[in-house]
Amino acid sequence: RGPLASREAIKNILKVITIPLQLGGGIRNEKSIYDMLELGVSRIILGTSALQDKAFTKLMIQKYKGKIAVSIDAKNGYAAVNGWTEVSEIRAIDLANELAGYGLETLIYTDIAKDGMLAGPNFKELDDMNKGVPIDIIASGGISRVNDIEKLMQMQLYGAIIGKALYTGAISLNDISGKMEE
Repeated sequence: RGPLASREAIKNILKVITIPLQLGGGIRNEKSIYDMLELGVSRIILGTSALQDKAFTKLMIQKYKGKIAVSIDAKNGYAAVNGWTEVSEIRAIDLANELAGYGLETLIYTDIAKDGMLAGPNFKELDDMNKGVPIDIIASGGISRVNDIEKLMQMQLYGAIIGKALYTGAISLNDISGKMEE
């Protein structure tokens, strides 16, 4: 379970790619962070631990400056944890600003109501986050067509994670590679 169980697969991926690799899921201690960075992973994504263990998150952000990103999963603007099963009473934008205060440079923001639905991202929440938090925001959830990517670029978001739309063929890497060069 977690990244250490996938160590060989991660090593094999790193052997064949030339782009930076960010890794998240099940990372809840410094040993996992250190081991994955030593393997060659470029950035580690912390999720639930960012809300449940703020002291650990703050320490890791400060110790591994620029190598830690935090993923905030949110529903109706409130942070969710434990695989989206619990929605907290903490506003996602407030948590993001607190993390920025620790020195966080990159945040992944997923609207869980949109994720995997191919219905477009929550542009309003993403815009509020991008304007209201002084760090790089990566959009996640609901990106379903090239127009979504174009709009996110116009909003000047740092990046976007595209999942289901790539798997289903709704977006191809060729579709977006030209947009990135414009």
